Parts: sequence; C-alpha cells; structure tokens
Amino acid sequence: MEITVRRAEPAEIPMLARVLGTAFDDDPIVGWLIRDERNRARRAAVMFETLVRHEFFEHGGTDVAFDDAGAMVGAAVWLPPDHRQSSYVTTLRTLPGMVRAFRTRLVAAGQLAERIQAEHPREPHWYLGFVGTLPRVRGRGVAHALLGPRLERCDITGAPAYLESSKRDNIPYYERYGFEVTGELDATGGGPPLWPMWRTAQSAS
Repeated sequence: MEITVRRAEPAEIPMLARVLGTAFDDDPIVGWLIRDERNRARRAAVMFETLVRHEFFEHGGTDVAFDDAGAMVGAAVWLPPDHRQSSYVTTLRTLPGMVRAFRTRLVAAGQLAERIQAEHPREPHWYLGFVGTLPRVRGRGVAHALLGPRLERCDITGAPAYLESSKRDNIPYYERYGFEVTGELDATGGGPPLWPMWRTAQSAS
C-alpha cells in the first residue's frame, strides 16, 4: 500500500476526527471517559474535532495519511516547542464540544486534563498529542509514515519530543523511535494509567 502524508487542511478536520475516533475506540483512557460502547467512536470524534480545531490546528502540526485510493487512514497531531498553554478563551471555545463528547463525565475529563498538564515537561519540545490509524491498515506502515518526518525534524533541529502512551502494549513501538518511559502517571484517580515517554533528539550515526 502506498501511503501519502501531508499537512491537514481545515476542511479535513471532521474526517480527521472520525479517523481518530475510530482508532481510539479501544483505547483504555477513552473507554474510561466514554462508557457508552455503542457511541464511543462517534463521541470520541467530537472530542478530537474540538481539540484539533481549537487547540492544535493553528500551530501547524496536524498531519494526515492517505492510502493509494485517496482515503484518509491515519492522523498525527503535534504541538511545537513554542506552543504556550491554552488561554481561558480557548478553553471556553472547547466547552460545547467537550460537553457533547463527555456528558456526565465532563468533570472527570477536566480532572484528567489537569493531572496530565501538571506532569507535562517544562523544557521546550514537540508534543505528540495523538496518533492513530484505522484498524484495517494497522501494521502496514501508516503510523511510521506519520511519525517519521516530524521526528526527523526533531533530530535536525535538536528538539526533544514527548508523548503519553495510553496502552502498555504500545510502549515498545515508541521505543523503536527513541522514546523512553519516564514513569507511570495516574491521571484517572485509580483508573487506567498513562506512560509518559521522552525522546532526546537523535544524532546522525
């Protein structure tokens, strides 16, 4: 399968969100927040669309992958090192979408975000907020095509990178790219954990 990766366009945000919603349907943290299994992917897509549109997109780190038929099959959403914490106005803009996505779990979602933010590294870095691919293309190099160019840029510019893995099984995959686990984060108050991972820029060998 031939994979094409490029920066997302504004009109593609809804499709990007649906792809991520499907990709994260089996994610432990998403499942903890959205208990409704039948509508989890749809409601997660609302969350992703809200976050990408208001928190991520303007910073230029939103990439999408297409298969050889032109269908979107994956996405990676980054924040650059010069990004600053979201403003109060931005938070207000996300509120309607967050209510639609989380409903009675809105407070839990807010507490989760606060705990994650409290542990976020202060050193400037590229932050991988989300990366996901459709189940039908997993294992076919889509995630690699999405991650590779940004990590190469990190290496060229000497910038570190950071993510939180919500699945223990994904840790070895990220380790292949030079990420290292820095601990275990209980952002859910006794629910599923997260594994923060830090990547120092790699020098050419």
